[in-house]
Amino acid sequence: MTDPILSELLDLAREAARRAGALLRDGRPADLGVAATKSSPIDVVTEMDIAAEKLITGFLAEHRPQDGFLGEEGSSSAGSSGVRWVIDPLDGTVNYLYGLPTWAVSIAAERDGERVVGVVEAPMRGETYYAVTGGGAYANGGAYGEGAALRGRPAPPLDQALVSTGFNYVTDVRRHQADVVQHLIPKLRDIRRGGSAAIDLCDVAAGRLDGYYERGLHPWDLAAGDLIAREAGARTGGRPGLAADGELTLAASPGVFEPLQALLEELGAWHD
Repeated sequence: MTDPILSELLDLAREAARRAGALLRDGRPADLGVAATKSSPIDVVTEMDIAAEKLITGFLAEHRPQDGFLGEEGSSSAGSSGVRWVIDPLDGTVNYLYGLPTWAVSIAAERDGERVVGVVEAPMRGETYYAVTGGGAYANGGAYGEGAALRGRPAPPLDQALVSTGFNYVTDVRRHQADVVQHLIPKLRDIRRGGSAAIDLCDVAAGRLDGYYERGLHPWDLAAGDLIAREAGARTGGRPGLAADGELTLAASPGVFEPLQALLEELGAWHD
């Protein structure tokens, strides 16, 4: 890596994610409960979401006080350095609340509006995924050892593709998403629902999934994972000709991306 700023941002993101992941893994109270709700009564926030975001922003601000922040739990500042951190301190909160292992810390850095660094820490897998724009995607820990390069799976025909998705917390949106899945299942190998967008995107990068799509994501849900998937050779985007956004986020092996995108467009996966 020849750009010292990118190297610094990556190192800081990895350390912040490691610290937050350890806090969430080791500090989870036995009586953990819901601290607040957001879009609906089942869209929950725990005290640990809030504590993890505070840890991350405090650590990053200590090292780079001029940077901006956009965090799921309310951290928002413009900064003056041209760098902004996009943070999901606990992606997969419902899994975490129930003691399920599929949750992650997601931290991305943007420079002058361009996403340049992404780190996803999955503590219960013992794995960290990371990427720098133009530098490839890598993983440490778990099945990977140290610094293993990530590459997506060779693209199968769509009817042999394993695809993951997620569901919104607003009832009417969930009902439409279920209708879309009903039409998709006969056209795919199978569908998974893991509960963490960040991990799903990294699983595309790692070749554990052929594709992933979801409606209703926020920037902090996808910022790091989208970069990691792209740097691993996956195609990412939204509706045809658009970047991944709240209407539709899609990541897939190159040969799966276009037919899956076309099918989602046909089914109107982005609207009710």
